[in-house]
Amino acid sequence: MNTADSELIMGILNGAGFEPAHTLDEADVIILNTCAVREKAEARILGRLTNLVPFRRLRPGLMIGVVGCMAKHLGDKLVQERPYVDFIAGPDQYRNLPEMIRSKRRKAMIQTEFDRSEVYSGCTPTRPRGVTAWVTIQRGCNYVCTYCIVPHVRGAERNVPAADILSEVRRLASEGFSVVTLLGQTVNSYRDGDINFARLLRMVAQVEGIEQVRFTSPHPLGFSDELIDVIATEPHVAKFVHLPLQSASDSQLALMRRKYTFEEYQAIVRKLREKCPEIAISTDIIVGFCGETEEDYLKTRQALIDNRYAFAFLFAYSERSLAIAAKTMKDDVPAEVKQRRLAEIIDIQQKISKEIYTSYVGKRVEVIVEGYSRKHAEQAVGNTRDFKTTIFDKGDCEPGDWVEVEIDSATSQTLVGHLVRIIRKSGPIQVQEQIEVGISLGPTES
Repeated sequence: MNTADSELIMGILNGAGFEPAHTLDEADVIILNTCAVREKAEARILGRLTNLVPFRRLRPGLMIGVVGCMAKHLGDKLVQERPYVDFIAGPDQYRNLPEMIRSKRRKAMIQTEFDRSEVYSGCTPTRPRGVTAWVTIQRGCNYVCTYCIVPHVRGAERNVPAADILSEVRRLASEGFSVVTLLGQTVNSYRDGDINFARLLRMVAQVEGIEQVRFTSPHPLGFSDELIDVIATEPHVAKFVHLPLQSASDSQLALMRRKYTFEEYQAIVRKLREKCPEIAISTDIIVGFCGETEEDYLKTRQALIDNRYAFAFLFAYSERSLAIAAKTMKDDVPAEVKQRRLAEIIDIQQKISKEIYTSYVGKRVEVIVEGYSRKHAEQAVGNTRDFKTTIFDKGDCEPGDWVEVEIDSATSQTLVGHLVRIIRKSGPIQVQEQIEVGISLGPTES
């Protein structure tokens, strides 16, 4: 979502006459697009801002801006602590960035208000050329889990009209993109009139030129049988689902306000694997949430073992100031206990992932080529139909091609193999590196 928002911001600025800068030294404006979900993400941004101070000293006219979730979270406090920040824009204020930059006010401009209607219709993101593209179909969240800051920094759920989504996907296909990932905070709660997420997913998968559709992140609540059927039967939908669990303890799930029980979650996992045996599933887990007992933790650890996720994002709970838990619950699990539990489940998951990936050795898999290795020019990189990153000698294949690869070795995160044959060629696609360090004022802004 952060990457997709960066592309959206680039599109808005390009449309207003600004041009991307390839280095910090040539940028007239530097914008940090931020995340506030975890404390570590905010700490990294604060460190990055400190690193920008020398650039500001050398070039007093340089403008520095902070946008996104952290901008909404900290607002005035951020300016007080970092007075060299020139402007701050929340997730619903990106359209105002050109005006904020042009104003060049001495006092920092802060615009972090929510806009319940803003879905950025009519804004075209500036994406790097390639095979894959992010498509935001939903902004904000209505679930308000007690540990989560997202609804407080991104606002209530708003869904992009289905017609706009399909128009964008068709345009992407015409430009050579063949893989799209549909983005939403609770993506399966999407609805536009009588078009629910399952129906939208099928419609996107049937757009001519689209070879694979992925989506993230769904919520277990409302993960319907209809959606499972689309995943299982639609050939262009990836056989992969990221399904956040958070905890296998019903008491913890209730405190987190997740609105499902562990058994209800397991029923979804069973249905997915029954209807689509080749499905790969990943998850999110939090240990050390308020009141988590050793028994609660052991239930989660056992679920990790039993469900055998392809991979998992594993975290120790950290309190976020705007979240409900920070206001109403005691963060009472000692730090050393959190870290011990986290280390244990990381070790378990790494072993499971290694076993799953190693089981592919000697097998042949279909891979869509998404680019080339940064470290080794002779190697291509792509993903299998069940979303496993695969590296192999590129031979004559090009980005966008479907190829058959025989797997020779594996790590806990990557398959490594050699090219057997090219199954289907794509049209010529130019892969472009992402520009992410800043923007320069274009000719109209000089």
